Amino acid sequence: MSKLVSDDGRTHIVSPLMRESLVDRRVVGKTKSEHEFSIMPDVTLVSVGGHSIFDRGKEAILPLVAEIAALRGKHKMILGVGGGTRVRHTLSVALDLGLPTGGIAQLVGAMEEANAVFLNALLAKHGSIVMQREHFWELPLYLESGMLPIVISIPPYHFWEPPPEEGPLPAHGSDFGLFIHAEVLGMKRMIFVKDEDGLFDHDPKKHADAKLIARTTLSELSAAMPDEMILDRALFSVWKHSKHIERVQIVNGLKPGLLARALAGEDVGTVITKETANA
Repeated sequence: MSKLVSDDGRTHIVSPLMRESLVDRRVVGKTKSEHEFSIMPDVTLVSVGGHSIFDRGKEAILPLVAEIAALRGKHKMILGVGGGTRVRHTLSVALDLGLPTGGIAQLVGAMEEANAVFLNALLAKHGSIVMQREHFWELPLYLESGMLPIVISIPPYHFWEPPPEEGPLPAHGSDFGLFIHAEVLGMKRMIFVKDEDGLFDHDPKKHADAKLIARTTLSELSAAMPDEMILDRALFSVWKHSKHIERVQIVNGLKPGLLARALAGEDVGTVITKETANA
């Protein structure tokens, strides 16, 4: 039975945080620990780009779906999907109407659900299932039952989306949302499937001389962050403080076989690791 004390006129359960303010930096510092339970360390989160893959239609989607179906029994994975151009159109309408940032964030998640349904229809005969928003505790049941879960990318801040530093657009996008998803569940790695060979020092669609960054570390990338990024910048900011994600990889989903090689652990596309270069 927990020990109770009431020597200050209030009843407390004896604990290290008893009588303490949870906004006190010294108290928060005492809770720091490098040990945090990993819920799904053997699962990989695979992000299928909305704008980069889905917006290209069946020529891009169907070969990737076939590859994912073939990999389903070989790797434990959860699929994440973005909303693509549908999200951009919704943002434009929301901005024109003057909606607040939290309202815009609520709408973006709804748009992504459409692509999740599309992907589920294509993978249904292979055992896929769409996870409803925030039903995270159903994921272990899906995986242990041999299903292939599909989740949306936008983090479920909804009306609680923090005001951004500049402009009204939500600062926490699809890439950030999936990173947080993987981190909370204790995954060690995640793979972003885009329409480029990886991360470049400049946007290769605009600069013919852009160079691929094949392998780098979080610290190296943070020290020389490209002006044009294929992933949300917020992802790299929170990665510095995360405890589980060790490896983020970007592969070209328009080139068959690269996702399979990435899931097998090969250094294809761009590989970003959290450890230092000499580790």
